[in-house]
Amino acid sequence: MSSSLVVCEVDGSLQEKLKKFRFRKETSNAAILMKIDMEKQLVVLEEEYENISLDELREELPERQCTYIVYSYKLTHGDGRVSYPLCFIFSSPVGCKPEQQMMYAGSKNRLVQSADLTKIFEVRNPDDLTEEWLKEKLSFFR
Repeated sequence: MSSSLVVCEVDGSLQEKLKKFRFRKETSNAAILMKIDMEKQLVVLEEEYENISLDELREELPERQCTYIVYSYKLTHGDGRVSYPLCFIFSSPVGCKPEQQMMYAGSKNRLVQSADLTKIFEVRNPDDLTEEWLKEKLSFFR
């Protein structure tokens, strides 16, 4: 039942931005950070980053606030092929307010569905958000 629970809607302009992000032509890593506007109960854009590594992205994450991340990652496979998986990462650090965690957890599926994302990951400790971690998670999809 919880998969159909919708706590917050996704801002229309954010939906458009995510659609454009999916079909971007650039070959560098990029990220869109999103947050929930608690007053409007709406998932909104927080920040966009071009040419950003996971290490740099990790430094941008708030310590005690949940964040949604869509990350376009340049993945070089063992055989030399290159792909650009679009990853959804839900950062829910230990120490967040329980109400905030519930609001974000309850709204996650709506955002994932509206952006048509399939590679969905969650991280509780932002320090775990490394390139090795992401490669390990993506290895499941090979």
